[in-house]
Order: sequence, then C-alpha cells, then structure tokens
Amino acid sequence: MSNYLVTGAAGFIGARVSEMLIAQGHSVTGVDNLNDAYDVRMKEYRLKKLQAQPGFEFVRGDISDREILTQLSALTTHNYDAVINLAARAGVRASVENPWVFVGTNVVGTLNMLELCRQQGISKFLLASTSSIYGANAPLPTPETVDSDHPLQPYAASKKGAEALCHSYHSLYGIDVTVVRYFTVYGPAGRPDMSMFRFAKWISEGQPLQLYGDGEQSRGFTYVDDIARGTIAALKPVGYEIINLGGHEVITINALIAMLEEVIGKEAYIEHHPPNPADMLTSWAQVGKAKELLGWEPQVELCQGVQEVVKWYQGERSWARLV
Repeated sequence: MSNYLVTGAAGFIGARVSEMLIAQGHSVTGVDNLNDAYDVRMKEYRLKKLQAQPGFEFVRGDISDREILTQLSALTTHNYDAVINLAARAGVRASVENPWVFVGTNVVGTLNMLELCRQQGISKFLLASTSSIYGANAPLPTPETVDSDHPLQPYAASKKGAEALCHSYHSLYGIDVTVVRYFTVYGPAGRPDMSMFRFAKWISEGQPLQLYGDGEQSRGFTYVDDIARGTIAALKPVGYEIINLGGHEVITINALIAMLEEVIGKEAYIEHHPPNPADMLTSWAQVGKAKELLGWEPQVELCQGVQEVVKWYQGERSWARLV
C-alpha cells in the first residue's frame, strides 16, 4: 500500500484519481482550497463522497501559498510515495480575464509542491498539464514532440511554465517526473464551466445553449475514468517524460450537441456568438507514447460516456440544475 498526496482532490479529475487510488488499497491525503473558480457545490459534492471513504484525509489549503509547505509537513502522515499535482486554475477564456490567479496556482503552486518533494525526499512528482499548450498549428493527431512554445492564452502559458519548473527540479534534484497532458476531459460531476456539463444542463432544462463560433470546431473528448487510469499508470518511474492522455474519438461541437439531443430526448435552442480567439479550433491526441510507456489506451466510447453524463445529471438534477 502506498501513500499519496493529491492536490486538487475536490476537483473533477482529482476526486476520481483519489477514488481509484483508495479502491486499490492506497491512502490519500487530499489538498484543496475549495475556491470559487466554479460553483463550490460541485466540489463539496465530490469531497463529501471522498470523506466517506476510509483511507482519505483532507487538508484545506492553497498550494500557491508558501505556508502550505509548513501545513503539510506538520501532518503525521506526510511520508508520501508521490505527489500528484492536479490542483490548477483551468479554462482558456477565464485565464484571459484574470491571468494572475492562473500564474499563482499553476506556476507558483507547482513550485511549492516541487519544493515539498525536495524538502521531504519524495521521489515521484506528477503534473497535470493540458493539450492547450500545443497552440494553433499543431499536426493532427498531435504528438508530444511538436512545438509547445506558442500558447494562445495565459492558461496554457502557465502550464508551460509549470512543466519547465518540473524539468529544472528533475535536473537539479533527481525527482522523477511525469507530465501528463490531458485532452478535453468529461464525465459525471464534471466541471460546470465545460461544454459537456453546460450543454447537458441547457438542453435538459430548455435553456438557450450558448454556442461560440459555427460549431465546427472539434475536440477529442476523454472520459474521466480513462484519464484517472492513465494518471495512476503514469506514477511509474520514467525519469522525466511528457505523455499525452487523450480520447480516440474526435467530434465537432455540432455533432456533440446532436448526440446530447438524442440521449436527452429534447432539442437544443441554440444562441450563436462570435468565436472566442482564445479557443483552439481542434484537439486530437496521439497517444502512442502512453501505450508504449504506460500500457494505456482510452477505453470508454464517446456515446457511452455521454450517456453516463446525462444519467448522472438527471440523478442529481435537484441541485445540479442550480449550478
């Protein structure tokens, strides 16, 4: 049994990774500041489920605050086998409005967690990064080797900075680092600012669906269970590696809306808006490296995942419709 520190444990991916680790018999110390980047009720819902499980300890704290080092070091269970840094400010559009908070959490927060590893002799560090780092002109499907030096918004830029810090701590102190670049994650209890949740809610409630651009932009959606499995697999020793984790099915936003309409059984009322310059037109992961190094491939078909999202929303509709 191993002991893991998971930052962002009340977040969408962090909660699922924590659940899977606990199910495998490991113990998890989860860190989260429960900020209001999106409706905190969603974070409280995920956290409540985690706190009901033995083997989970919760620490409320902000990884961008240097005091977190003292706070975590004071715990009696601080002998961690790895730090899984999933805490982040995410969202390409929000980062344009307030880039400072993105640099704080994504760059300074990563630095603090790397410093924790150095101070405590923790040999493994995993960083969650993003497909947004590839910018506007990436080949499709996108391998890890292509240019990532021209991000389109502060969110991706902050993740690039975090990756560079990881490499410096690997080089200086020998910390084993895996950077996993996620491609458009979705699933039950997903982020309410992401298209999958918003579209399911708007169609279910008969509210106008806000569509930016012509809807022909496309995404390689990746089910959260696949992402969590890949994240846990990436805890193996690799030295320093950057690995894509992404879905095997790419779909346009228009086609996704049509799929949701069919599953929900209601027609969307669409309000069109100009495209957002911070958005990528498409994303599609090349995941051969993940298969080679981690034995990982995405498994959940998009149609199955969409059904799970709708099923979850309908089951939690009494409060989820208010988010």
